Amino acid sequence: MSDVRLERWSASDGPLTEKKMMKLLESEGYEVASYTYVEGARFPEHEHAQDKCDAVLEGTLRVTVGVASFDLKPGDRIYLPACTRHSAEVVGRKTVLSLDGTKW
Repeated sequence: MSDVRLERWSASDGPLTEKKMMKLLESEGYEVASYTYVEGARFPEHEHAQDKCDAVLEGTLRVTVGVASFDLKPGDRIYLPACTRHSAEVVGRKTVLSLDGTKW
């Protein structure tokens, strides 16, 4: 888990928008897709063959890696190296708008 990294949107980056976050992830080499997850959405423990980055634009998404949980709020993004086992779930009643980045 030492390679898992959490980053937060900086006020110096200006107001958070989907376009700005997408541009940031793309500049880091990620292919990006936008997803919405409703209240109660859960993703059981799994892993991906490629590096992943999940960024939250609205709502709260909890990503759990081992015994560590990260509550991603708007502007937060988590970087997961390939083959990192993790789970995720929507926290609260607000729908999550997320950008899912994949680096091949």
